[in-house]
Amino acid sequence: MEFRHLVQHARTHSQRRSPETGRRLAAGQSPTALFITCADSRIVPAAITGAEPGSLFELRTAGNVIPAFTHHSASSEMATIEFAVVQLGVSEIVVCGHSHCGAVRALHGGRPALDHLPTMLRWLATHAPFRTTAPTEPGMRAEGQEHVLAQLRALEGYPFVRDRVAAGDLRTHGWFYDIESGEVSAFAADRFQPL
Repeated sequence: MEFRHLVQHARTHSQRRSPETGRRLAAGQSPTALFITCADSRIVPAAITGAEPGSLFELRTAGNVIPAFTHHSASSEMATIEFAVVQLGVSEIVVCGHSHCGAVRALHGGRPALDHLPTMLRWLATHAPFRTTAPTEPGMRAEGQEHVLAQLRALEGYPFVRDRVAAGDLRTHGWFYDIESGEVSAFAADRFQPL
């Protein structure tokens, strides 16, 4: 899609939305879930979930990376998770990885491919361990699913997430989106299986 089509759609957006929807959204937000996923343009959370405006709080990060929680540092990712959990009181958090992920590929032996992206290289080196294993297949599915589980572990290290999970007020979910097939799987019973 060309940029001019995006601009045209934005120009007419208000004409396609009802005034009632605008009033409802202006009154505040109370999303059910925080959806954490990669910044990859092929991932569209609302298209995957069918979420209406106001029902899904989104966090998109380079490589779907969730930095480890530390009391003496801050990041946009940490602030977004804190706001969703503490202020908005979401009851569900989905960490959704995907196939064909460039960051996951870089983490599994493709590090030299990031030499021209020093900021991305530092981001991944700081928050996700590089591996020496070669990819098992071009879609990086097994590696991507492993990456989702590592990000879930990082998320569950946030004290306000851990406390709400322990109290039964919050559930975390690991999802994996296959770009080629469009299928979504969820981690349950020690493996990823279709939703």
